[in-house]
Amino acid sequence: MITLSEVGAHVSPETGTPGRADFGVYLPGITFDKGYRVRAKVIHEADQFVRGIEPVAVWLSWMKGTEYDLWTGGLSLSAAADQQPGTHFGWPGRYLYRYELLREPGGIPGVAAVRFADPFGRDAGLGTLSSFTAPAPAPFAWTDGAHTPPSVDEMVVYELNVREFNQDFDGVVTQLDYLRGLGVNVLELMPVTNVGEDVEWGYTPLGYFCPDDRFGGSAGLKRLVDACHAKGMAVILDAVYAHSHPDFAYNTVYDSTGEPNPMMGPFAGEFFPHRPGSDFTKAFTAQYFTALNRFWLDEYHVDGFRYDYVPGYYDGNPAGPGYPALAYETYEYSRTLPRFQTASGASSVIQCSENLDDPIGMLSQTYTNTCWQNRLMDAARGMARGGYVSEDFAHLLDPAFVGYPDRYSNPASGETFPVAPFQYLETHDHQRFLNEFGRALAPDLLEQPFGDRTKFYKTQPYAIGLFTGKGIPFLFQGQEFGENWGLPEDGIGRNLFERPLHWDYFYDPPGKALVRLYRILGSLRNASRALRARGDFYYYSRPDHLSAKVLAFRRHAPADGAAPPEDFAVALNFGDAPATVWLPLQAAGDWREQIDGAMLLHTLHDGDEALVTIPPNYGLVFRRL
Repeated sequence: MITLSEVGAHVSPETGTPGRADFGVYLPGITFDKGYRVRAKVIHEADQFVRGIEPVAVWLSWMKGTEYDLWTGGLSLSAAADQQPGTHFGWPGRYLYRYELLREPGGIPGVAAVRFADPFGRDAGLGTLSSFTAPAPAPFAWTDGAHTPPSVDEMVVYELNVREFNQDFDGVVTQLDYLRGLGVNVLELMPVTNVGEDVEWGYTPLGYFCPDDRFGGSAGLKRLVDACHAKGMAVILDAVYAHSHPDFAYNTVYDSTGEPNPMMGPFAGEFFPHRPGSDFTKAFTAQYFTALNRFWLDEYHVDGFRYDYVPGYYDGNPAGPGYPALAYETYEYSRTLPRFQTASGASSVIQCSENLDDPIGMLSQTYTNTCWQNRLMDAARGMARGGYVSEDFAHLLDPAFVGYPDRYSNPASGETFPVAPFQYLETHDHQRFLNEFGRALAPDLLEQPFGDRTKFYKTQPYAIGLFTGKGIPFLFQGQEFGENWGLPEDGIGRNLFERPLHWDYFYDPPGKALVRLYRILGSLRNASRALRARGDFYYYSRPDHLSAKVLAFRRHAPADGAAPPEDFAVALNFGDAPATVWLPLQAAGDWREQIDGAMLLHTLHDGDEALVTIPPNYGLVFRRL
């Protein structure tokens, strides 16, 4: 069994010194009896690039009989300073380390030593290095004891790349009020773990247990999560478990030695030949990622995970190894944590599966309560490119209509909890939705033309539909002010190129118009039970609507205790001219338009129709008063 307390680097106090550092690493099949030797090479960060200063070697001992061949060792930092006169070794500060694997006699064929970062390292330094701080920092002072993540029906999700959004974790903290103003209550962070390249999306992880130093490291991520919880926002991490960086320890060690690999190998649908895959049929792999999820929930108080490329570790068997088992084990563990406990007994941990081949199966057959699915986005982009209006877009605004379940139920235990898909127009994987309406002439550095922001208005009816339909509204960074970076379809220019947000767009006319609309829609969604309800959604299928490029639907929430029933009627105009149509209203009474507030309708009977004129590339959202 993997025990995190015995692996990684751990600093303990010593009187009058920076402390003692102890190291531990599992290397299954790498044993002293076979002639292998393992040592940690440690250097003070201030000496890293100084000529003539070599790291201190710490030889580790093989713990014979341990399940996964544990190697351990340590040193007193002040005592070891005698080996490094005139250096910073033994001083307080950050220390860098990595492991070296050697073999006697004869060595490892083709290499003098295999050097690798700690696969359980809690922090990382520049390059393929792990790190620790001495003396050990005081435990983080969490202030989020009262935090609970929002329920599935209440979520509004915002995906961001920390570096592109605002440099680092602390930069994101400064923008939380801005995000709350958009109605956002779930922050989805693109991968934040240590990677090999300085500019990287993060989908080739090198250190699974350590937030990347370029973002602010472990302390910075804890500050961000705590600040989010103080604002009523949950945080979920993009979890990249199907594949890793070629320099990941369990790839490097076993490729170099030829020993059977306890973790890496082909499994399920992994199709990235340049990225080593994770084989979840191996016990060590399953335990590694289960321990990892528990670590993130405990140490960083995150609220869940967006699991990248689930087909890479899902063989189609909902009771099999890989993703189904990991999601179940994570769910069960989360039930022991107070912030996830609910009145129904179900856990509110957020587990989002990216399995575009079978998102419905993910929600109906595994312990997954949200999922990525491209169907709404694909319909929107087809309409944008083709200049037509399709009923499919309206149907997809009601996930239940196209087969998505409302709840997951375990057939054996009867345990049940609500589920819903993410609904979006754009994500990091696709070019900006705005770019579907035309390209500006000036290209970005990869010769991908920027989207034509003079066409910003064409995105408006889609955004209104996103926030007033069913499912979980999901925004990608900058969508709300018309971000228009180009994105190649493939190649290294997709994820090895930094695209910082054009925050100056916030101030120009397109940006101001879009931000205003998104803020109104976010507030309306947060305040309205009917827009969050999983109940009545009805699409008005009328020939005169389609010919006018109009889609219309209604939302309803029944009375709930002291709360009266709520009714909305929504009409979206995707055309370039005003559209005048008859809009059925399901209940008698006064109806006030909610985006601009100027229009008031009155009906005498249930089902009466009102003649309304919808501005071009816009929408009207009526609420019964």
